[in-house]
Amino acid sequence: MVNISPSLLLELLQRIARVTKDYLGVLNEDSLRKNFILVYELLDEVIDFGYPQTTSTEALKSYIFNEPIMVDAGRMPPLGPAAMFMQGSKRMPGTAVTKSVVANEPGGKKREEIFVDIIEKISVTFSSSGYILTSEIDGTIQMKSYLSGNPEIRLALNEDLGIGRSGSSTHDYRSSSGGGSVVLDDCNFHESVQLDSFDIDRTLHLIPPDGEFPVMNYRMTQEFKPPFRVTALIEEAGPSRAEVLLKIRADFSANVTANTITVQMPVPSYTMRASFELEAGAVGQTTDFKEGSRRLEWNLKKIVGGSEHTLRAKLTFSQESHGNLTKEAGPVNMNFTIPMYNASKLQVRYLQISKKSKTYNPYRWVRYVTQANSYVARL
Repeated sequence: MVNISPSLLLELLQRIARVTKDYLGVLNEDSLRKNFILVYELLDEVIDFGYPQTTSTEALKSYIFNEPIMVDAGRMPPLGPAAMFMQGSKRMPGTAVTKSVVANEPGGKKREEIFVDIIEKISVTFSSSGYILTSEIDGTIQMKSYLSGNPEIRLALNEDLGIGRSGSSTHDYRSSSGGGSVVLDDCNFHESVQLDSFDIDRTLHLIPPDGEFPVMNYRMTQEFKPPFRVTALIEEAGPSRAEVLLKIRADFSANVTANTITVQMPVPSYTMRASFELEAGAVGQTTDFKEGSRRLEWNLKKIVGGSEHTLRAKLTFSQESHGNLTKEAGPVNMNFTIPMYNASKLQVRYLQISKKSKTYNPYRWVRYVTQANSYVARL
């Protein structure tokens, strides 16, 4: 009996999920049920006698013979992965992120295209007065290639990108000055990335393998402007009553819209009832008091940049609070998704694909998404 590393198991499960998604196009109960034989075949090749063999989509192509049965994208939830990238007038194809990398388009042809997603998960903690106490960004540049023949790709990032606060070693990918307008604390790259010219012009060279993979992971703790300002206040309104005021301000451009916003606030365990008052003209907002977990929940369908939203709640208690409300309530937690926005200002300057012929011009999609990892406001 041998103790297996938990991190190894988590990494293996993540890679199995990724390679399954590469083959099925979308990973949900319906696609797994329809492609049971294909998934069984994948697992049989990925793991032999209990030992992981390979999780490379490209390497598995030689051993997998079943064709995927595609699931109708219309049967997926409306706010799935594809919907979050629909922003403004330039909309992504509905099947862009739900396509299998091994299945051909109708007619037997393969659509030549490549997707690059800059996905950032931000963690921010606000004080009771709205000041930032801690802030951090965990980001990844994710690539999914549908290019035939594995052409070489050049991916150029900000020219003034700095990595590390100091130091000039090429080995740990730190800039000599560390004083660029975008400064990352650290980063790591996929094994297919060539870094010969990265220190010179911040360009990544790679031959993308089939399937979805992270080109670069990075972390940033330098000061940045958070997309939302959250303030929360709770005050006594009598011996067994209290009033809560929640305020959200969107500090980003008016042509950007955040969606699927959820704000939650734990309240004292002796809270019996809660009544809510939304601002005048509020559309697409719902409120709820979760009695089981004793928390307030505020859902907003979307928030346009530059706008401000307020919620008032009146709480009724089963006993007197004795003035300990700020200790027994909160903190406020917020979850959201903002398409076509990134807090770090990391940008893709260009995405260049080596040409096979003069007429070769595949579709290129570069998309930005910011999500909340831990967005907290203290009382």
